[in-house]
Formats: sequence, C-alpha cells, structure tokens
Amino acid sequence: MLTVLYDADCPLCARFRSWLAGQATLVPLELVAAGSPEARARFPTLDHDRTLAEITVVGDDGSIWTHEHAWVMCLWATRAHRGLAERLARPAWLPLARGAAYSAAGLRSLLASGSDRGGDYPERCAGTCSPLPEG
Repeated sequence: MLTVLYDADCPLCARFRSWLAGQATLVPLELVAAGSPEARARFPTLDHDRTLAEITVVGDDGSIWTHEHAWVMCLWATRAHRGLAERLARPAWLPLARGAAYSAAGLRSLLASGSDRGGDYPERCAGTCSPLPEG
C-alpha cells in the first residue's frame, strides 16, 4: 500500500487527488491530507511542514518518496499509467518527470502569487511550492 500526502487546501493538489482517486490501481492507495491529525498520528517522524510543500508518498514498508519520485510512484500505482511510470523512473527519463513535477510546483506557485492569490487559491494553503531558481 502507498499513502499519498497532499495539500488539501491547494486546488492543484486537490485536483490531482481527485484524479488519482478515480484511477484503477494495481497498488492500493490511501490519500491523506498532509499535516492533518491523521497524517501526524500515522507518520510522527515526518516533517509535516515539508509534506505541505511537496507531495509525499509513503510505502507500507516505510519508504518515502518526494518531488518527481513521488509523482512517478503515484503513476506507478495506477493500472493505466504504470508503463509510463516505469519509463519515467529510468535515469534518462527522470529529468522529464522532474520537469513535470517542477512545472506543477511552478503552476501552484503562480496560483499563489499576486494580490488575489490566483482567484480561488485559498489563503490557508501553504503556498510554499516554487519552481527551480533560475541560473
């Protein structure tokens, strides 16, 4: 089983959670709000502030994946996207997965920026996702 910790107050994360919940899976998934009492009780040693800033996947054996590795694990758990996940996990393809993860983080950061915080982006969202620094 894999547990996916996601920011429940982030529209992008909530949409991803809904999409993932609708997928047929080869590995059982539990979708748990990051930073929630349930997440803190189940995983007391995790940095829960960090789980609000980046998607985190926890395996039933205690393995932890973050960033692009977490996105790949989510895809790997699904019936329809396991083959894609296996390709993206290869060293030659991992930069593509990394780019997709950072694009999502950049979109989240963009939604969080500005005076109106991107329309429906809630004030209570951690809003700490950001794209890679330039340079």
